[in-house]
Amino acid sequence: MSEKNRDGSNKSARERLQQQREREKAREKQRRVLIVTAGVVGVLGLAAVVGVIAANSGKDGDSAKAGPVVAPTGAIDGDKPAIPTGKADAPSTLQIWEDFRCPACAQFENVMRDAIHELEAAGAVKTEYHLATLIDGNMGGSGSLRAANAAACAQDAGKFTAYHDTLYINQPQETDDAFGDNAKLIELAAKVPGLDTPAFHSCVEDGTHDGWVEKSDEAFQAGGFRGTPTVLLNGESIFPTKGEEQISPENLKKWVAEANKGKKPGTASPSAG
Repeated sequence: MSEKNRDGSNKSARERLQQQREREKAREKQRRVLIVTAGVVGVLGLAAVVGVIAANSGKDGDSAKAGPVVAPTGAIDGDKPAIPTGKADAPSTLQIWEDFRCPACAQFENVMRDAIHELEAAGAVKTEYHLATLIDGNMGGSGSLRAANAAACAQDAGKFTAYHDTLYINQPQETDDAFGDNAKLIELAAKVPGLDTPAFHSCVEDGTHDGWVEKSDEAFQAGGFRGTPTVLLNGESIFPTKGEEQISPENLKKWVAEANKGKKPGTASPSAG
């Protein structure tokens, strides 16, 4: 073979090798895109499943006829009952509709908790927690209602945030109605300094805020929301996405910063809880 032919063959071999490497890179890039896409679809699928639960909940639950509506201390009443946290004059509002038995709510809270607390402490955002009982209505039991009532009792004691977080950190499996046992809820109160008191015990055992929790759940049902958690920033849905961006601690901070541009942070005393 002539030098010219050998050079041509070597060049062709190098070109084929380069093309093969480019194809492998393209396949790897596609594989990564598919993995990321599957993750996004998984989140959206989870939201869709929870949405089905929401659409069928509240019809036959055993928490009907809860008694008089007694709002917890410092709560927002009206047609959308909620427990507020953060500085009351913060420029942005985060509305979170949750069920203490909802596994997607626990996932959301356990990932986003620190970012929300940080934004509240900085006066950037105040949060309104709306309590729902949709899992009770679909799976039976009373854990959603009992836990929500206990959280409202913790609000009376000025301990809502710590107890709310404790419930999600210690959430049982969705099919395990452990929160339906008042003794379990009182046991978890011992993890919150200053909450395990006779007044809290009585509030939990008596179901003092059951009627208020049911009113909140009725507002959730009437709101036409897809499921829990439903998360709104200044009225705009941000879970599981805002536009084309997925929710994350970093994105939440960015979205709040964008919403607050040119506005002063809140300085009022933090809301009770």
